[in-house]
Amino acid sequence: MSLPFPPSVNRMWRSVQGRNILSAAGREYRKAGLASLDPQRLACWPRTGRLSVSVTLCPPDARRRDVDNYLKAVLDLLTHGGVYVDDSQIDRLTITRGPVEKGGRVIVEVYPL
Repeated sequence: MSLPFPPSVNRMWRSVQGRNILSAAGREYRKAGLASLDPQRLACWPRTGRLSVSVTLCPPDARRRDVDNYLKAVLDLLTHGGVYVDDSQIDRLTITRGPVEKGGRVIVEVYPL
């Protein structure tokens, strides 16, 4: 599946009165990401069981980025979108930096183990 490129984990969350809440950038990403998920395709997927997830981050530009700073936003979106019940189901996780693409995107592959 193809998802929009996320904000970094540093921009996803804000601390307000000691509580962590989703920032405006985080809410925008969640809305765009949920819109890109295909509900018919998700309905066929077994949501439970052990999983292998492969994430390819295709950034919008050539700036230096730590790929792990973007992973939490992607995994949380997949949980929120119903791809799986909880990211604790993931036993194998790979992250790859892909080519620069205009606007950026994330390619996710989920397989049962």
